Amino acid sequence: MDLRIHPSPLSGTVTPPPSKSMAHRLVIAAALASGESRIENIAFSKDIEATLRCMELLGCRWQRDGDAITLQGRCADLPAQPFPHLDCGESGSTLRFLIPVALALRGGASFTGHGRLMERPQQPYFDLFEEKGIAYELQGSVLTVQGQLTPGVYSLPGNVSSQFFTGLLFALSLLDEPSTICSTTVLESADYVTMTIDAMAAAGVEAKKVDERTFTVIPTPYRPFTETVEADWSQAAFWYAAAFLDHPLVPTGLASDSAQGDKVISQLYWRLARPGDAEIDLSGYPDLLPPLAVMAGARHGTTDFTGAARLRMKESDRLATVAAVLTSLGITCTERPDGLTVTGGAFTGGTVDGANDHRIVMAAAIAATRASSPVTILGAEAVSKSYPNFFEEFSRLGGEFDVL
Repeated sequence: MDLRIHPSPLSGTVTPPPSKSMAHRLVIAAALASGESRIENIAFSKDIEATLRCMELLGCRWQRDGDAITLQGRCADLPAQPFPHLDCGESGSTLRFLIPVALALRGGASFTGHGRLMERPQQPYFDLFEEKGIAYELQGSVLTVQGQLTPGVYSLPGNVSSQFFTGLLFALSLLDEPSTICSTTVLESADYVTMTIDAMAAAGVEAKKVDERTFTVIPTPYRPFTETVEADWSQAAFWYAAAFLDHPLVPTGLASDSAQGDKVISQLYWRLARPGDAEIDLSGYPDLLPPLAVMAGARHGTTDFTGAARLRMKESDRLATVAAVLTSLGITCTERPDGLTVTGGAFTGGTVDGANDHRIVMAAAIAATRASSPVTILGAEAVSKSYPNFFEEFSRLGGEFDVL
């Protein structure tokens, strides 16, 4: 689906969709419990559907009830079943969370995915598997892992993705003795690990942060629970970007005390509102680059974004695709190995490639509202990965577009 966005004012209030990151975690925690859990306020994006599909193959059952699900979690109690084949779609969270979980529950599984998913780095797991005697093989777009996780110390780098830590926290909690997870580097995006610990706690399972690089897991039976998924700060960032472009728009329904690291957008908004040069280290919240880059394109001054090398292995090479969007819309942008330098200016019309990346499409749509002429976005359907009703909300707030 290609869209032509017409410059137009946005106004009103908007509540971002439920946190995809927390929904993944709560679904897995509920699936590992013995009994029925209920999770309310879920957005059924493609990524969440991938996790639900995979957990069903691992033994749980779920039923949709409007924007909630009831989930019969039986995974931890099921006897060994045929080696599952898990299609993770394009969801990096689903893949990385479930690789060790499948080992703990079934002694392994085969995994596949779409888009760039199976190209995304898994080396921290592979290094651990070689150390722990777990077999793995990546052939084309299929990864097969087989073996038994054992309690102990698991050391891995924290500068590739915090998702590896989440997967191990869930999996090691299913063993019969405590384990320790250690980051051999500074743990980037550490707030996502805090979200995992919170989701486990909802199910009565204890994981502790010992220090900035060390976590312990105490095996405990998962208990059923009822939880409501809070609004997503990472999606709210696009509406913050719209407000930055002088649209009278207010994001609502967000928890200021959330564990989501992307809540920092509310602070970065004001930092970028000050004229002059600025530098933002994205190592703790790399997903914010697309909306922040739109803000940088509209401000007075030059903005250096650093600590973002991990973005090259997202749904697209986000450093390259963000730079391409800004350049296509008349903004001066220089790409570096680990970041971007953006010089503020005025957005022009043009055509941008959505690059099969939900965050690129949403960033381009927000920038287009202040362009000097219409902007065509190719592949706008990519928003379904995380924010299926983004363009419905965009239209409700006053956005104008044609489907080409």
